[in-house]
Formats: sequence, C-alpha cells, structure tokens
Amino acid sequence: MKHIKTLATGIMLGSMSVMVSSTFSGCSSNQEQQQAQNKFLVIEQLSNGKYVVVEEIPTNGPSRAIIREKGPDGKVHERVMTEEEMRRLAEQEYQKVQEGTSETIQSGGGEGMGLAGTILAVAAGSLLGNMIGNALMNNANFRQRASTVNRSAYSRSASRSSMNKRSSTRRSYFGSSRRSSYSTRSFGG
Repeated sequence: MKHIKTLATGIMLGSMSVMVSSTFSGCSSNQEQQQAQNKFLVIEQLSNGKYVVVEEIPTNGPSRAIIREKGPDGKVHERVMTEEEMRRLAEQEYQKVQEGTSETIQSGGGEGMGLAGTILAVAAGSLLGNMIGNALMNNANFRQRASTVNRSAYSRSASRSSMNKRSSTRRSYFGSSRRSSYSTRSFGG
C-alpha cells in the first residue's frame, strides 16, 4: 500500500510539473509572438509629395526600407534607409504625436503622408516597441491614416487569403482538391 501511495504521489507531482512547464513555455511563446515583427518596406513618393508603402514584407533581419523618390531630373531614384534612420524618423514623428501636431493623428487628409509619418504608421511597433504601437492604434485617426498610407501588396494578399480561407475547396494532405480528375496509366509491355 505504501508503494502505491508513493507511486501515485510521484505521478501526480510529475503531471503537475509537466503542466506548469507547458504553461510557462506557452506564456513565453505568446510573448515572443506579441513582439513586433521587423519589416522590409518599399516606400514610394506620390506626385503630391507624400509617401505610401507599396510593399511590406516581414523579415527576421533588421527593419529597412527602400525609398523611391522622383529627383529634380524627373527620374525615380531609390535609396536604402537603415533601421536606425527609420527609428530616428519614427521617434521624431512620435514626439509630434505627443505634442498633437503629427499628421498621423489628424483627421482627413489626402492619400499618403510625410516620410516620417508613413514609417511611424507602418512600423511603430517594430521600431519603437509594442506599447507605443498599441497606444497609437487606439487612436481612431491614427488607424484610419495608417490604413490610407499602406497600399502594400503584402497587406492586400494577407486580407485576401483570410477571406479565401473561408470559401476554399477541400484539399487533401498532398494539396489536391476533391474536384481533381485522375488518369490511369498502364505500365509494361
């Protein structure tokens, strides 16, 4: 009887430790998922002088951007902006948000924003941290302005794919759909 009690206690302690361990590992993975994803952006200058994001791709490396602007000669010139340059612009624009002078929190406005506002609208979380990104997204004007500046193919395809998931045909493990037709082949002589 004593051995059964000891065995039962051991099993119970083992089960509890597995449960606690999995709970803690689940918490850390949720925290990792909540951290903002670094981004590779392609930002294009519009004819009105404002900027929009035309490509947005998550990256494991540092955030960076390619800025496409028309030069005085009328040709489009591209330059690379590093994460540090992006962070500096985002911090400057966030300071304007706190002062209430940033175009990112103003209602209305046409398409696009200034370069700093565009970067802040699209990458605030990854450049300045989730707390600032979440605080900005709680502002209705900021959310609306952020959505007008982001014309990226990534965002469009992500929203399309979530809609398509609801209406897609059933697929087998190997990717074929139920509507597939099969052909038979005979091998040999």
